[in-house]
Amino acid sequence: MAWRYALMIDPAASDDTRTDFDSTFSEVDPSAPALTVGELSTQRGDGIFESIGVVDEHAQEVEAHLQRLAHSAEICELPAPHLGQWREAVRRAEAASGAGESVIKLILSRGVEHGPTPTAWVTVAPAADFTEARTRGIRVAVLDRGYSIDLPGRAPWLLLGAKTLSYAVNMAAIREAKRRGADDAVFVSSDGFVLEAPTASLIIRRGDTFVTPAPNGGILHGTTQLSLFEHLADRGFETAYETLPVSALAEADAAWLLSSVRLAAPITAVDDRPLAVDADLTASFNAYLLSPRD
Repeated sequence: MAWRYALMIDPAASDDTRTDFDSTFSEVDPSAPALTVGELSTQRGDGIFESIGVVDEHAQEVEAHLQRLAHSAEICELPAPHLGQWREAVRRAEAASGAGESVIKLILSRGVEHGPTPTAWVTVAPAADFTEARTRGIRVAVLDRGYSIDLPGRAPWLLLGAKTLSYAVNMAAIREAKRRGADDAVFVSSDGFVLEAPTASLIIRRGDTFVTPAPNGGILHGTTQLSLFEHLADRGFETAYETLPVSALAEADAAWLLSSVRLAAPITAVDDRPLAVDADLTASFNAYLLSPRD
């Protein structure tokens, strides 16, 4: 990946009254070293992040991403981000993104072992070409996430529901899915309920109702899913959040994985069992998701 832009941030306290944060930003060469060897984000994955899709220099759903960044910080007991400072960082990043599709990443780390803390930065890179996934669809494998749906309430220290930098398990799940002949995975709880994909939300269609797993079980509330549900409601469709058994996925009239950069990828098969694809509806989803959204 060839990064186009990188900005280091000296994080301001959430109650900082400044309106000008220029002195807290430092542009750096995105191809040059910028972190110290004691950085806890690289040593322990001790930090949080957001990936924001950008289309022709317009960052999508910025407020939703910033609110989720703040929510993740609260779960992980990181200093609350100053959202005004981060908004300005995103504005600078989107201006450097160029034409076409890009991705802005926001990273807030616990910092350097034994101080200073925290560390923060923003990067911009071209997005991968997801045309095939959006049009031809993806096959998914169902994988056990290894915990029951009620675990997050019993074990908050597992940080389920926060978008942390600790993505090794998520990447391992995708590799396992590929070993099974699929393109991606869908996690299920050990007691048989659908959760989410390693890097995406799940939506299924039942008639004229669109359903996503209820935000329990440590599910990360998807910004793209929220935006698409608003769009579907405007078109007169019903939307719902439900605790879904594993069988609901295979029995769906159609299903999609949704994320900020890949957007809507229709699921063509679940564990090698074919699933119907609505090509026209999928195209309308992606046309909406590629339009400017705030």
